[in-house]
Amino acid sequence: MVYISETKVATLAASRWRRRIPGRPIPVLTQDLQKAHVISAPCHGPAQVPRPLLAVACPRLQPCPRHPGPVAVPGVMGLLLLVLLFLLPCISGLPFYNGFYYSNNPNGWNLGNGHSEGVFNGVKLVVETPEETLFSHQGAQVTLPCRYHYEPTLLAPRTVRIKWWKLSENGTPEQDVLVAIGQRHRSFGDYRGRVRLWQNGEHEVSLQIRDLRLEDSGRYRCEVIDGLEDQSGLVELELRGVVFPYQHPQGRYQLNFHEAQRACEEQDAVVASFEQLFRAWEEGLDWCNAGWLQDASVQYPITLARQPCGGLGLAPGVRSYGPRHHRLHRYDVFCFAPALRGQVYYLEHPEKLTLAEAKEACQEDGAQIAKVGQLFAAWKFRGLDRCDAGWLADGSARYPVVHPRPNCGPLEPGVRSFGFPDPQSREYGVYCYRPRHS
Repeated sequence: MVYISETKVATLAASRWRRRIPGRPIPVLTQDLQKAHVISAPCHGPAQVPRPLLAVACPRLQPCPRHPGPVAVPGVMGLLLLVLLFLLPCISGLPFYNGFYYSNNPNGWNLGNGHSEGVFNGVKLVVETPEETLFSHQGAQVTLPCRYHYEPTLLAPRTVRIKWWKLSENGTPEQDVLVAIGQRHRSFGDYRGRVRLWQNGEHEVSLQIRDLRLEDSGRYRCEVIDGLEDQSGLVELELRGVVFPYQHPQGRYQLNFHEAQRACEEQDAVVASFEQLFRAWEEGLDWCNAGWLQDASVQYPITLARQPCGGLGLAPGVRSYGPRHHRLHRYDVFCFAPALRGQVYYLEHPEKLTLAEAKEACQEDGAQIAKVGQLFAAWKFRGLDRCDAGWLADGSARYPVVHPRPNCGPLEPGVRSFGFPDPQSREYGVYCYRPRHS
């Protein structure tokens, strides 16, 4: 510490400061017109400073007893340095950024984004998105709502940056969808040319997607960025569809994960996610054969516990084998087919057909032979109910039942299967699919 008189303040260099050792006198810089020398003055308290300066620097400090003696002639820089040294331990209430509020700056200035409106003292940015899941169907157009506002309301408009992206799911990476600032927009990847920012109001920044695809289903995040502050909301989009189990023509448990993906694609479907399978189980899906899911896990849904399906001791639910090797392990697969954009129908024909004749008959009718996913979707969403088995594109023979009745299979609604008959068999009709052209 340094002894300083009330009248003048010494010019101090940082290198000359030394911590006082108990019992040793404190060295004090003094200066006359000829030379500088050091004198000693005992002090057992804080350095004595002029009372006005002491009051400004930190009112909690108590000065030492006053001691007479020569003093230093201060310089302007020395005075400023000393004032700052005394102020540092006492500074409080400085502006800060806590990740939520702009500032608690005493003047209300937003130091983070360069604006200087006093109203920004304690202003909060709020982003609003719907809590419920949005449902749509393949090929449709959908708007994912997102709005923002300030609390309290601001008088002057502000320019913000908007970012939409699709979150990672089932091992897939995050996907940038759209970024915008003012009237400038940019879309990315598979969304390029299919998305735009819907601004039907001052603070609306909703995302509009057209020509929906199966892979568009998932969770989207809307982020609003104002300077250093940003807030975001989540929107979940689900395409209406139906989950169905699928086996290889050669029988049970013949598909590795990659083959399962191709099998679903060939039936106008994709591998189902766990969420889709779980919802199907809630709606009554009961299937005892384990199948691949989108995350490469293997699971199966049981609504009625029974011995061949995990035993009687387990409660109903979705049973899991956990993740499996993509190439080495083989199971069935659960596919997810979207709601139809066209029409599936049973072709009225005077006689039964072979598989090749069935395909030709649909073409002559201006259609094509239906796929398994299309038949399931027609049963689920169009109420297709027919007790006649017909060929499908994969070589299987099936028929859809909405209202169970005698001589029409089991007592539960569903799509019945005759497996994969001999392609030359003439025991079945055919289900055709005619797409709806936009």
